[in-house]
Amino acid sequence: MGLTPPELLKRALAERVVARVNGTELTPAAVMVLLYPKDGEYCILLNKRSEQVEHHKGEISFPGGAKDPEDRDPLETALRETEEEMGIKRGDITVLGEMDEVATRSQFRVQVFAGTIEYPYTFNPSAIEIAEVLEFPIPALIDPANRRVETHWEDGQPVTSYSYVHEDHVVFGATARILQSCIEFLDEGLESEGRQVD
Repeated sequence: MGLTPPELLKRALAERVVARVNGTELTPAAVMVLLYPKDGEYCILLNKRSEQVEHHKGEISFPGGAKDPEDRDPLETALRETEEEMGIKRGDITVLGEMDEVATRSQFRVQVFAGTIEYPYTFNPSAIEIAEVLEFPIPALIDPANRRVETHWEDGQPVTSYSYVHEDHVVFGATARILQSCIEFLDEGLESEGRQVD
């Protein structure tokens, strides 16, 4: 029996140094990447933001948001926001580690944490912030048929961007970059074990 995706991700994150974003002018924020088993395969939790939120209206994102002055650290921001947006109690989340930071076009510096929850779990999404709860199966995300890769020139340098398609949803921008990073960790871990994700 091989390692589960959360175990693979925890091992990968424990063995590396987190890449930080330069930019003190950026607004600090944090998100939580949650992996959990459902119907025989592992899923990653995302949500579609409502039209009532201040930033990224109608876009697909991870649970998370801007740092509050009361938050002790970025992990507390991620846990608090996940609880506020999705109704997932912070004590129910097992934190796996920290992934690389990302910067968003809306001028946020986002610290990214990965975690797992026991499933089944009753989500209680915020009616104000969340339009739809989305559960993306990891095998579908790893399937190259569901990934779009685009390269364009920016300041004289080629820049590659990814987007993901699942059912009638398209994930792009910083959320897609975080997904891509997560999938690369899982892919590498699975290759080292010589097996396929289940």
